[in-house]
Amino acid sequence: MQLIRSLLLALAATAAVVVVATDADAEAAAPTATKENLPADAKLRIGVKFRPAECAHKSQPGDRLSMHYTGSLRTDGSVFDSSLPRNQPFDFTLGSGQVIKGWDQGLVGMCVGEKRKLTIPSNLGYGSHGSPPKIPGGATLVFDVELLKISRNNEEL
Repeated sequence: MQLIRSLLLALAATAAVVVVATDADAEAAAPTATKENLPADAKLRIGVKFRPAECAHKSQPGDRLSMHYTGSLRTDGSVFDSSLPRNQPFDFTLGSGQVIKGWDQGLVGMCVGEKRKLTIPSNLGYGSHGSPPKIPGGATLVFDVELLKISRNNEEL
């Protein structure tokens, strides 16, 4: 009897874990789902959507990166900027303060061809003032990014 009870408890616990994993997967798969802003002091969330099987070099501060990106508001999914319709990658030096802190932190360690989803709280984005008119103060930002090229010491890696 004790064995059956233990098995039933284990089965119930497994079912609960599967439901939680399924809900988390559904949330990650819904790029435009309406969600609340993160607290201003929340941590950066980095989701790796794709990583190439081979990665000879990873991005590091001081590297010149070329990225495609789409930025949206977490609350309603509205897109405020994207390099894709322009077909013009965005180039900048990682860790130099040329971009918001969430990018300088969230793009470290990427491989060429890698895709990430960054969920950036306002303290690592545009803060309490935002970037009017498209980004309100206190906004949590979601960026889908793809690393196209890394240059280090004026050499493409």
